Amino acid sequence: MKAESIYTHKRIHPNGDIVEVKVWKVARSMDKPHGFKYSLAFIRGGKRVVGYDNAERKGDHRHYKDKEYPYTFEDVDKLFKDFFEDIRRFKNEG
Repeated sequence: MKAESIYTHKRIHPNGDIVEVKVWKVARSMDKPHGFKYSLAFIRGGKRVVGYDNAERKGDHRHYKDKEYPYTFEDVDKLFKDFFEDIRRFKNEG
């Protein structure tokens, strides 16, 4: 199965913050048992400060500031919710 883009969005805010979201439908595999490949990033000052992805052979995980954490993928809607909640949390922390 060829990867099929199901969502792509990039927004550059007036303050320079960037939100970039990409989601593809892919064949189910060991590292993508749910059939999705994704990359979501919030960039501030040229540095990714929040990110969710499932890079090849790394499985589902999230980045928050300078740390990487496991992530349990449930569905695309929850992925978006969790990502934008982390952005809100980051902004509130100052």
